[in-house]
Amino acid sequence: MSTRTVLQAADIQRALTRISHEILESNKGPDGLVILGIPTRGVTLARRVAALLTEISGTPVPVGSLDVTMYRDDLHRNPTRTPQPTEIPAGGIDGKTVVLVDDVLFSGRSIRAALDALGDIGRPSVVRLATLVDRGHRDLPIRPDFVGKNLPSSREERVNVHLAEIDGSEEVTIGS
Repeated sequence: MSTRTVLQAADIQRALTRISHEILESNKGPDGLVILGIPTRGVTLARRVAALLTEISGTPVPVGSLDVTMYRDDLHRNPTRTPQPTEIPAGGIDGKTVVLVDDVLFSGRSIRAALDALGDIGRPSVVRLATLVDRGHRDLPIRPDFVGKNLPSSREERVNVHLAEIDGSEEVTIGS
C-alpha cells in the first residue's frame, strides 16, 4: 500500500488563508457570515477559517458545528457513526451567509445531509461550501465555492486529512 503526501502543514495553512480571503471577497466583507464545520475535521478547519477571517477583517466571525449524522442516507451501511454536537452561534443562521466547511468533498452526500440539517435549524439567505480537498467523484450535483486543492483520484484511493489538533500531525495524504 503506497501513500504519498499531497499537502504539508504550510500548504494547508496557505490554502486556508486563500479560502478565507476568497470568502471575504465573495461576501464583500465579514458582515452576516457564519462559519459551520462538519464533524470531525471540518469543525477544526472551520475554527481556523473563522480565526483567519477575524484576523484579516478585524471583525469577529461566528463559528459553530453542524452534525449531519442523522441526516445521512447511508446510515444502513455505516451504522456506527457517533453523533457529534451541533453548535449554532448565538445570532443563529436566519438571513445569514452560512459557509459550510468540510475536509474532503467526495460523493457530496455529507453536504446534502448538511443542507437538510440546516433546513431544520433555520433559513440562511445564502449557503456556500468550502473544502480543503475536492477529489471529484460526485454522486450528487454539488460543487464547492472555495477549494484548497483539487485532487483527482480514483474511487479506490483514500484521501486522509491529518490535523494537529486531532491527529498530532498536519498533512493530507492519498493512498490505495
